[in-house]
Amino acid sequence: MGEVAPALQTTSRTSRTSTNLHNGLFMATTVTTAGRPVVGESNWLKALTNWIRNHKQAAAYLAVGLVVAVGLFAWNLLSAKTAERSAGRQIAQGRLALDSKNYPLAASVLSQVVENFSGTHGAQEASILLAQARLAQGQTQQAIEVLQRSAPKADKYFRAQTYGLLGAAYENALRPKDAATAYEAAAAAALYPFLRAQFLSDAGRAWLTAGDTAQALAAYRTITEKLDSTSAAGEAKVRLGELTKGNGHR
Repeated sequence: MGEVAPALQTTSRTSRTSTNLHNGLFMATTVTTAGRPVVGESNWLKALTNWIRNHKQAAAYLAVGLVVAVGLFAWNLLSAKTAERSAGRQIAQGRLALDSKNYPLAASVLSQVVENFSGTHGAQEASILLAQARLAQGQTQQAIEVLQRSAPKADKYFRAQTYGLLGAAYENALRPKDAATAYEAAAAAALYPFLRAQFLSDAGRAWLTAGDTAQALAAYRTITEKLDSTSAAGEAKVRLGELTKGNGHR
């Protein structure tokens, strides 16, 4: 019986050792399996490192190009902001002169903004104010020229106002057909229904002056059918009644 105990102890140790080895193998297998995605994710980094090591000159050119591109972007952004601020200060001066009815000074200041800050929001605003100064001085043709240059390039925040003022300038120059076309362009660019209705009403008036009743009717009908909730709808209904003798014929 005394010899059996060591044998049992040996068997027990062997079993524990086998179990430990099995657990060790299982743990090792688990770690290895869990580690595989990390290795996979780092493959692209190794490939990039190898490419840079084998193409040092090309990598240097790419790095320099990237730095230059970032620098140019930052410089352009800073320059644009600086230009807008400078234009804003001059526009304030021009607006003050315009409000004070010092039209020659206003025109001088605003024309510099248009010329020196072309392509900015400031230049678009200055074009409108410059045209107003020209019109106030009776320089209708000069106002038209300013607006003809700026209207096609104006963004959505200034396009309707620019075309609307161009229509008014054409009316001053006794060019009703051109005025109507400009007013319709302003209506198409208007961001708000009430502005669209007002410009269409202006277009209808100009078409009547030009002798084109059909175009005037079309403008007024657009107001009554699509913009009936605006203040211009009442006048449009009156004009339609006058033009159709109250019978609504097209």
